[in-house]
Amino acid sequence: MQPYELTLAAAAEEIRTRRLSPVELVDSVLDRIARTEPSLQAYVTVTAERARASARAAERATAPGTPGAPAASSYGPLHGIPVALKDLIDVAGVATTASSRVRADHPVAAADSTVAARLAEAGTALVGKTHTHEFAYGLTTPQTGNAWDPGRVAGGSSGGSAVAVAAAAATFALGTDTGGSIRVPAALNGVVGLKPTYGLVPRHGVTSLSWSLDHVGPLTRTVEDAALVMSVLAGHDPRDPASLPTPPGVEYRPLPGADLTGVRVGVPRNYYFEHVDPEVEVAVRGAVKQLEALGATLVEVEIPMTRYVQATQWGLMVPEATAYHEQTLRSAPEQYGADIRVLLEAGALMSAGDYLRAQRARTLMRQAWLRMLDDVDVIAAPTVPLTAVRTGQEVVVWPDGTSESVSDAYVRLSAPADITGVPALSVPVGRDAAGMPIGMQLLGRPLAEAMVLRVGHAYEEAVPARGPAPVTVPAGGPGGAL
Repeated sequence: MQPYELTLAAAAEEIRTRRLSPVELVDSVLDRIARTEPSLQAYVTVTAERARASARAAERATAPGTPGAPAASSYGPLHGIPVALKDLIDVAGVATTASSRVRADHPVAAADSTVAARLAEAGTALVGKTHTHEFAYGLTTPQTGNAWDPGRVAGGSSGGSAVAVAAAAATFALGTDTGGSIRVPAALNGVVGLKPTYGLVPRHGVTSLSWSLDHVGPLTRTVEDAALVMSVLAGHDPRDPASLPTPPGVEYRPLPGADLTGVRVGVPRNYYFEHVDPEVEVAVRGAVKQLEALGATLVEVEIPMTRYVQATQWGLMVPEATAYHEQTLRSAPEQYGADIRVLLEAGALMSAGDYLRAQRARTLMRQAWLRMLDDVDVIAAPTVPLTAVRTGQEVVVWPDGTSESVSDAYVRLSAPADITGVPALSVPVGRDAAGMPIGMQLLGRPLAEAMVLRVGHAYEEAVPARGPAPVTVPAGGPGGAL
């Protein structure tokens, strides 16, 4: 096994026991990036020299005999680990482009975002900034190919982060989630994606799409890895007005073992299994039965206020996004992609009354969800209703003859967690006949990340995840050091 193939937890153990150096790991991941980028285009910027410098510093800090070096057991599991950040997340000295021509000449960031600073303090090595659907306003990330089939969509808007992790071109990555932008690409690329409780992970220094819906969270190869990252990311920051007080004594890393005795898993009788591809439904229901086999009790639940989900999502996101971009939209509208510009211009036509009605609906929906979650520990459902479509496909036709846009289909099942602010975890649960990954979503009560991660980890231990996507590397193609 090559170092780039290691999960975060496995790489951390190799570094802790000094069987692998941070320099070796970073070099392996950078070589993997060089080999996979011609096919996938996951990265906006590769920060190779920065990553190598961080790796050398991590190695020196823990080398035996180094004056003042801590014992190997005293530094955290992210020490020396290569990370990629969605290109909405500020890193001092690196431009934040948001994958947009609007920021083609944007100056480099003057300071780290909160999450970048916390990762740096934990000893990570930044290997690059990953593509997003322009300003995170979309569900496909058109610049980037799916890790399992570059001719299919990567999902979005954190498509570059998901693809980098799936292809082992990053040990882990961060993304943002406003309507599903962590979980959708996680499901479509067969990796783990966690949208934390709203306000748990600070957003200071992260370009906003919709401030009342934006979340920052990890994309990883395993649930255990996501828990390790959350242990570093979570915590109050007064610079983010939505930041929550730090919950005391939270242990995110699940204990070994797959016993779910006493855990109540809600299975929706409505909404989440409506207009879902049959292969996705079979895989997710099979995963739910696996949770039952591990000791969980299955409880049917009725999802409340489903008819208002998409209207509320768009009623909040569209005007907030337009407000954020108002000045640039007036001065340089031609610099936006056509799909983004039309959405931003539509936001200018929405009334204050429309926006306030969406806010009221969100409040009522959140209250209804909290009542529903009183009766279960998690809800298990499909992350998205269909797997990755071919690039250029815009409409999906369901067996009953109805149709919807691919973007609406992808956001439909992920939006409720953003509206209500509850934590939601996507875990891989199989592949369809074309070999494309299928994801199951686990949703929990606010600040119940530990429970959501416990259930996801139990499933993962019972049904181990596959290795990295087998990206086709051109014969004789780039493979040297970056």
